[in-house]
Amino acid sequence: MLDQAQKGLCFPMSGIMKVYSMLDGLTSEKDGFYSFIKFLSILYELSLCEQAYTLSSTSFAKINMQSDSRRVLKVQQYISNHYKEEIRLNMLADLITMTPAAFSRFFKIRTGKNLSDYIIDIRLGFASKLLVDTTMSIAEICYDCGFNNLSNFNRIFKKKKECSPKEFRGYYQKNKKIV
Repeated sequence: MLDQAQKGLCFPMSGIMKVYSMLDGLTSEKDGFYSFIKFLSILYELSLCEQAYTLSSTSFAKINMQSDSRRVLKVQQYISNHYKEEIRLNMLADLITMTPAAFSRFFKIRTGKNLSDYIIDIRLGFASKLLVDTTMSIAEICYDCGFNNLSNFNRIFKKKKECSPKEFRGYYQKNKKIV
């Protein structure tokens, strides 16, 4: 749960109500030790909530990638720096001196995602950030994030985010809070 929390977590109302009284009691606790124990109890209860979901992708949240493999880190860093460009399997395999087939299997085993899904997730994360933070047109964002076809971008965005880019932008503009 704490790893996922880096990207923001949204809990269902049932989970929130389960810890609501504990949160209220946390503010009135005078002893640091007991307030820490209460805080851990809250985290434990929230970790049991199965309907919690992450709010953003890795690239949107600017989370540093972590892997136990130098090769995977090298590829992930390259993709993060060159997501706007065309990225080919052969080129990435050459980057870490592996054959394309071996690299593809290696990457899937190490990251849990195939290469194309990983690249799409990175690009969609940057696109999401641009949709929220800029007034660029959706077409400009599409091409700026490495997609080469607007209809393909819209289709992939809708499949992964369950809404169109226009709906995504509208939702965040409507609900934007200034802190």
